[in-house]
Amino acid sequence: MSTALALYRSSLGKKYIMAVTGIIGFGYVLGHMIGNLQAFPALGGAEGINAYAHFLHHGSHGLIWVARAILLAAVLLHILAAYQLTQMSHSARPSAYEKWDPVAANYASRTMRWTGPLLALFIIYHILHLTYGTVHPNFVEGDVYNNLIDGFRVWYVSAFYIICMLALGLHLYHGLWSMFQSLGWNTPQYDALLHKFAVVFTILIVVGFISVPIGVLTGMIA
Repeated sequence: MSTALALYRSSLGKKYIMAVTGIIGFGYVLGHMIGNLQAFPALGGAEGINAYAHFLHHGSHGLIWVARAILLAAVLLHILAAYQLTQMSHSARPSAYEKWDPVAANYASRTMRWTGPLLALFIIYHILHLTYGTVHPNFVEGDVYNNLIDGFRVWYVSAFYIICMLALGLHLYHGLWSMFQSLGWNTPQYDALLHKFAVVFTILIVVGFISVPIGVLTGMIA
């Protein structure tokens, strides 16, 4: 127990938590993106995505609430570990660099502190908008297809969604690469393969999510 507690309190332990909760998050966004794509007529349209949503809420025998509880716990632990790592980093260097040259840091890694909070705000808005309909003026319980169309027909809602998905892309790319490092997978033998996986996975997720509001705005989903 003392060993586990010591690991948890260490920066390495925090990174392990970030990695494990990140895996849960990656799995969720992949599944959610695939579900959203059913809004396209060729992949199911209104009947397909509404049937999918009905199964999740009424045919999963309560497993949807288990999945939500796991996801919520993962998100909270991810945020907590990120905050604690930041505090540990600041404590290790209480005075700022006189001149900081971001040679080794790419753009995605330098924006993690901004993409994280933006995505947290987006998740709250997204739940209020398309899950509970609190901020959706034409929300109809159970009619996911029309809720999605009515929601994304408002151009600034779609614009906000697209911006947040681009932020998700930056967060995903750097998060994947950090996860590989934390788990010790980024060996010279596999570096190139893991880098390609991070790039391809990120592009697929971002394009998949963005295609839905663009599909609504262009009339492909109507």
